[in-house]
Amino acid sequence: MKFDTPAGANPTDRMAVLGKPIDRYEARLKTTGTATYAYEWQDVAPGFAYGYVLGASVAKGRIAAIDTREAERAPGVVGVVTYLNAGKPGVGKFYVQQMLAAPEVNHYHMPVAVVVADTFEQARAAAALIRVDYTRTDGRYDLAAQAASAPVPPDGEYGGPNEKRIGDFASAFAAAPVKVDQTYVVPDQAHCMMEPHATIARWDGDRVTCWTSIQQMNWGTRDLGLILGIPRENVRLHSPYIGGGFGGKGTVQADLALAAIAARVVKRPVKIALQRPLMFNATIHRPKTIQHIQLGAGHDGRITAILHDSVSGNLPGGRTEPCVTPTRGLYAGANRLTRMRLATLDLAEGNAMRAPGEAPGLMALEIAMDELAEKLGMDPVELRIRNDTQVDPEDPARPFSTRAFVACLQEGALRFGWDRRNARPGATREGEWLIGHGVAGAIRGGKIAKAGARARLGRDGRMTIETDMTDIGTGSYTVVQQTAAEMMGVEPDRILAKLGDSSFPETPGSGGQQGAPSVSAGVYAACVALREAVAQRLGFNTAEVDFVDGHVRSGNRSVPIADAAKGGEIVVEDTMTFDKLADQFNQQTFAAHFAEVAVNAYTGETRVRRVVSVCAAGRIINPKTARSQVIGGVVMGIGAALTEEMALDTRFGFFVNHDLAQYEVPVHLDVPHLEAHFIDEVDPTISPVKAKGVGELGLTGVAPAIANAVYNATGVRVRDYPLTLDKYLDRLPDIA
Repeated sequence: MKFDTPAGANPTDRMAVLGKPIDRYEARLKTTGTATYAYEWQDVAPGFAYGYVLGASVAKGRIAAIDTREAERAPGVVGVVTYLNAGKPGVGKFYVQQMLAAPEVNHYHMPVAVVVADTFEQARAAAALIRVDYTRTDGRYDLAAQAASAPVPPDGEYGGPNEKRIGDFASAFAAAPVKVDQTYVVPDQAHCMMEPHATIARWDGDRVTCWTSIQQMNWGTRDLGLILGIPRENVRLHSPYIGGGFGGKGTVQADLALAAIAARVVKRPVKIALQRPLMFNATIHRPKTIQHIQLGAGHDGRITAILHDSVSGNLPGGRTEPCVTPTRGLYAGANRLTRMRLATLDLAEGNAMRAPGEAPGLMALEIAMDELAEKLGMDPVELRIRNDTQVDPEDPARPFSTRAFVACLQEGALRFGWDRRNARPGATREGEWLIGHGVAGAIRGGKIAKAGARARLGRDGRMTIETDMTDIGTGSYTVVQQTAAEMMGVEPDRILAKLGDSSFPETPGSGGQQGAPSVSAGVYAACVALREAVAQRLGFNTAEVDFVDGHVRSGNRSVPIADAAKGGEIVVEDTMTFDKLADQFNQQTFAAHFAEVAVNAYTGETRVRRVVSVCAAGRIINPKTARSQVIGGVVMGIGAALTEEMALDTRFGFFVNHDLAQYEVPVHLDVPHLEAHFIDEVDPTISPVKAKGVGELGLTGVAPAIANAVYNATGVRVRDYPLTLDKYLDRLPDIA
């Protein structure tokens, strides 16, 4: 099915099941420990062995010699895999990282060997017996040292143009009576998902099957095929349950590649889970960015000039962190210059982490907007409203499909009580606590991608939907159930959703905020085909039939839907493809986040006391799971604002705090009650379901709202995340 004209009225508008806060289908399985994660499968690969990955102890150089003999003689060891016997592993299409030092070492903890043994303990012990001699070479680890010479790279497939000029920025900025000109720093950040990267790999002849933790099946089969040098058709992946990903499990990481390689070498199924330190230094992360922003405005607050220049670093061939993406669409302004530069660094690859580009980009832009509001003497909410635009700032002939940004700001301000905010920094106290309020806007791309599904109607009237969509704790199972139930006029418990199998029809998986809106469109297409097949079986005119309360109705005739399958199961399949509309309309989601913080006047300790988020993301398929996504994003935003930083040793090129004891993510005591609300809207240009994604929108804009609140509380502006005590303690207001 092709979607190339805006959606009109269709069965999803009935909203009998869609839009309802239905409990997550798999919640009981997860809370009772019966949902099987990648490392927990027992019966799929009899006789499996355990793999343990040895990471490089240098960040740049090559293996001069490697001696595995003692490890190979250790108790229980089945084999040791190194570049000497692994063949020549290739590189996937999305990540540029190589999965095994061969013998060049490109970054710290790059896998050097995999020890395979009968037990995990035996494999771990044997890994300590491997002797590796390295030839260390000088590396580039410090982004600040490389920033000035970092070039603008050629445009790639992701992230938009690396440099874009509209109008005459330099002249407009020079002429602007009110200016902001500041630099903001966002550090390296880690995904820190609870479930480690883990895989069980089994070969059957020239075909490999893996039970793994991966977000996007279509990329996974493609990339594993490229790494192994086999057709992607010979790769099958299973990921029915994933314990968090946030982009860090988008496609093939070292666990999946090395489990498959090791299983091929030792001719036995192999199970691997990466140690937590390797997840920091040997998988992808959000890379550090240094962002320069210049804003010029008239005394009326209308922006006349915008510059956003961002530099990040990566391995050779890697991508930029697209921080300027939100600046390209969030605010009006006739004269614009956005630019992304890329330094070469010998660190683990920088790549997708929840809301790549928008999250760190808004951490800079939305502080700059706060600074502009202060210089203007204008309310920060009013400044944002005054610079709203209903057309693409870079292409005024291209409207936004929907744009409820102002509604988000206004409703958020009302719910938060913004009118009670004291605009004078450091003026509000409660005992020893300085109280501050901050706001930030948010934008996140809403474009979705091709998605398919297979629908089965059984003799008992129950339906099964099969799709390779994954569920990373987002509620994908429930979204699939609700969409199918709405389309077929049955209760959700009559729908069995089967996800996370690469042999099922393809979707874009869980990534880029595309999951729910894409898979629901694919399910819609499959259900349209199923409705037609059912109507034909029952002798109805398809155009005149309704599916309601488990029956098929037309005029005075009503037949149970189960009767259509009395002669045998009905199986149909279809794919929703998208054309033209994403070019005609700028499809985005929007939000406004409001934060209240308390900063201790004596110690500088910062506590987030409340956050109110209002989001506009098309039709909300399930407000309960959508709220969960938003508040999860807010929790990540609290961490990004106040605690999260991968501390880099620039002498030796490794992230020092490479575990959950030292990389500080928010815990329960750090997180107050969070409010998430949604603007009532639909987007007919997105899909027939008229829904957009929301999972990454919940993060974008949260950190700067908190940073702006800290400034309002203290009068101290911090432009270098996270806002730790050392950056402002000596500048707090006088206590007396």
